[in-house]
Amino acid sequence: MMIPFIFILSLIAIFMWMYNTLIARKNDVLKSFGYIDVLLKKRFDLIPNLVATAQQYMGYEKGLLTDVTELRSKAMSSGISDKERLGFENQLTQKLGTIMVAAENYPDLKASQSFASLQLAWKELEDQLASARQAYNASVTFYNNAVEMFPTNLMATMIDYKTKTLFEAIAPEKENIAWKSDTDKTSGMTKNEN
Repeated sequence: MMIPFIFILSLIAIFMWMYNTLIARKNDVLKSFGYIDVLLKKRFDLIPNLVATAQQYMGYEKGLLTDVTELRSKAMSSGISDKERLGFENQLTQKLGTIMVAAENYPDLKASQSFASLQLAWKELEDQLASARQAYNASVTFYNNAVEMFPTNLMATMIDYKTKTLFEAIAPEKENIAWKSDTDKTSGMTKNEN
């Protein structure tokens, strides 16, 4: 009589452990994404100032500045999935990086104190975002492992938990950047060819 009771209690304890593990992992993912969201809102607030300052000097780059403004609006819109939002964020990161590179062609813009302070703030936010993305990806990996590995995958199937998408680097961030130093200008070789 006692053995079936202990067996049933053991099964209940195992199911509770699996359920609580999945909930904890899901909440870790939500918490990590929430931190990214806070940083992205700070970046969204910085973008109009950055675009306004750059527009004063970068008349030839209006299309790029318009793209940044449109991507900001799309990424901030409600009703889009996390996957779509991550896609817009990756595109926005790429375009903002292009603005920073294009600014090198405008000495007046580079000399502007307001642009320099905005550029520094943007760089700090991007560094914080990189760390937050790393923490998010770690949380997603733990969650995905719990959803896919036995025995928690049984509970995940019962409560309809699916794997989540990692926040991946966009193609330009994955590439090995070629650069030339003053000593390499005569040889014409880039650092990644050495």
